[in-house]
This record gives sequence, C-alpha cells and structure tokens, in this order.
Amino acid sequence: MRATNAAGLRRVAVTGVGAVTPLGVDAPSTWAGMMAGRNAIGPLTTFDCTTFPVRIAGLVPGSFDPDTAVPAAADRRWMSRPGLFGLAAVGEALRSADLDPSAEDPYPAAERGVAMGASVGRPDLKHVLKISELRSRTGQPDAFVPPAPSATLTGNQNLALNAMVRLVGATGPMVGIHTACAGSGHALGEAFRLIQEGDAAMMVAGGYDSLTTWADILGFGLLGAMTVRYNDNPAKASRPFDADRSGFVIGEGAVAFVLEDLETALRRGAPILAELLGYGSTMNAWRITDSPPDGSGAIEAMESALGESGLGTGNIDFIAAHGTSTPGNDVSETRAIKKVFGDDAYRLVVSSPKSMTGHLTAAAAALNLLAAVGALRDSVVPPTLNLDTPDRALDLDYVPHRARAMPVRAAMINALAFGGSNTCLVVGTPEELP
Repeated sequence: MRATNAAGLRRVAVTGVGAVTPLGVDAPSTWAGMMAGRNAIGPLTTFDCTTFPVRIAGLVPGSFDPDTAVPAAADRRWMSRPGLFGLAAVGEALRSADLDPSAEDPYPAAERGVAMGASVGRPDLKHVLKISELRSRTGQPDAFVPPAPSATLTGNQNLALNAMVRLVGATGPMVGIHTACAGSGHALGEAFRLIQEGDAAMMVAGGYDSLTTWADILGFGLLGAMTVRYNDNPAKASRPFDADRSGFVIGEGAVAFVLEDLETALRRGAPILAELLGYGSTMNAWRITDSPPDGSGAIEAMESALGESGLGTGNIDFIAAHGTSTPGNDVSETRAIKKVFGDDAYRLVVSSPKSMTGHLTAAAAALNLLAAVGALRDSVVPPTLNLDTPDRALDLDYVPHRARAMPVRAAMINALAFGGSNTCLVVGTPEELP
C-alpha cells in the first residue's frame, strides 16, 4: 500500500539539499554559519557603487568556483551569475540525496521534474541607453544597436532552468516561478503538490537569485526599501524585529532541495531529512512594497499550511520568518503569527536568517527551509542577529544574538513578497513511517 496522508495524498520527503549563499558555498557550511550566528554582510563589490546610497550586500564568497561547482556541459560559459549558483546547488542536492541523475531507477525520467523560483529576465539598461544615445545623435528614431549574441543567452531567464532539467535528467514537470521574494516558496509548494497528486515522484525545487547589479540597487533604493544607514558598519545593517531597523539588505545565492515520494525514498534507502506536511499560498495585493499592517494574506497562508499539515498551533516549535528588517513587514508578520497561533505564539520561537545573509529574494524561502530542516535534525534554532533594541510592538521570542539548542518537532516557513504574494510551508520530522 502506498504511503499517503489523511487526505489520501502521497507523503513527501525531503531527501537532499544544496546551497550557495553568503554564509558558504555549500549546504553544510551555510548551516554551520547559521548555527554560529555568523554575519555575512559586507561591501557591495559587483559594480562600482561609490556614488550610490547603498554600498553593502550579502554576497556569495569569492571561494565559489563555477568551473568546479558547475558541469561544463551545463552551458556554463553563457550562464548568468544567479544561474551558476542555482546549478551548483542543484548538483549538491542530488549528491546529498544519493541520487545518480544518469540512472533510470528508481525514478524514470518522466517521473522527475524541476521547480525553481527566480527573478524574471529584464533588458540590459545600459544597452537601452546606447540605443537612446544613438537615436539622439543621428536623429533616426528607428536606429538600433544589436545586442551581442552572448548577452541574449545570458539574459535568458530559462537558460539556467533548462540546464537544471538536463542535470536532473528530467522529462517530467518543469516549473519556473517569478513571484519575487516568494518565488522559491511557491516552487517548493508546487513541487510538493505535483508529488502529492502523482504527477511526479521526484522533484528538485528551490530558488536562485542575485539582484546585485547597479539597476537592481538603484531600483530598490528609489523605492526606499533598503537601509542606507550602515554603509560603514555592514554587520549591523540587517536587524529584523529590532526597533532601529530601517530597511532590508540585498543578498544573493541559491538553495535547492530534492523532494521525493516518501514510500519510494524509503524503499531506496534515501536519507530522510524531513517531511513536507503543508503548503499555503495567498495574495493580498495591498501595496507593491508593503505587507498589510493587520497581517492579512500572511494569516490565510499560514492557516492554510497549518490546516493541511494536520498539526495544531501547539505542535509548531519554530517559525523561520520572512523577517526582512523593514519597518512594516516585521510588524505585519508578527501580528499574523499572533493571530494564527494565539497564546501559542509566545511559546514558540521565531528567527530570521536574513539577519545573517541579507535578503536572497527569490531564494529566500528556500534558505528558510534549510534553516528549518537543520533545526529539526540538530535541535538547534539559528539566531536573529542585531536584535539590540526591543520594539514594543514586537514581543515574541525572536532568538536574539545566539543560536538556541532546543527540540524542534515541526517548523513553519514564511515568505511574504513584494506585490502581495505569500507562501507558507510546514515541515516536520517524519513519523509513522510505512
């Protein structure tokens, strides 16, 4: 008999993880950095930002070597910066799950798939400027500067996803999701659904992003979403839930997971890291850059994921929060947690990995899942750094400064994106294994 949940759907195991983040170039070093409470935010070096109001970021360490981390067959020479991170994370996740992408068993190619959250492709503004200058100089309104063929390839948002599909050896579902900071949350949730409903048996899911170009920093700066107070003290810049928070810090990286039909994973002797139990997705569409002050949208996503999991509010021990370090988001998320959990909100712990890495945007939810899986396995909850000054509106236990040893049976993962896209996942230690 197939292992199913109470609703008759297949159970889904997390069996592998890979990561390239500001804390490390693989999953073990990323998790070790979280447990140590290491701050990975420093000077922004991806372009000359001397005249910009924001000059800090959470960047992937220079020790990341795409020539060794990414197979040459994966169109490496044309790959974008975030695409290289994503491919490296996918390869590590497959190895972590003890899967050989070239093998047909236990998963035929048609039963394998890939779901990834990433930023949407966009034009090169410098190229647009060249066209504008040419038209102004010549007076010809249709004058055009053709882009280099290589630029067309590197700017293709599907190039990395296609390479990941080939790396996984999949001919099953391929899902690319571009819902900003909730992208990897949606990708993981949709992969979960595909396995639950029998449309796939194994999915590689997560997210990859690197919004660290001059256009990205300029855009976020004009929106007033990023902090400009800590250019001379980067380690203090990302401070979720602190009274002196003033905006988020941009980060970059990729995190990928192998999700499998639990029964097949057990049969092949796969390492079972956790079980995905619930998924919620909502849209509040309140403002493009802000969450609703009352927490709506997030409340419904959390209630949906918790309801599907079959767990009660007293069963969740840890929430890996979206926790951006923006004034509005942290209040909205805290109010949502209180509304959903009631008195149990003061029993559980809440922390934000963004305090250490900055905001990995489309990869942020996947990084939070890494924190949750690590907490389940090692009974350690990573801290929220820089929580120095309490905010009277934020009175939950945010695990300030240092990681905390404690048993974690189940965890919740939040992602609350620009534009109002919200996702929530619930993950737990697998019980009652068939």
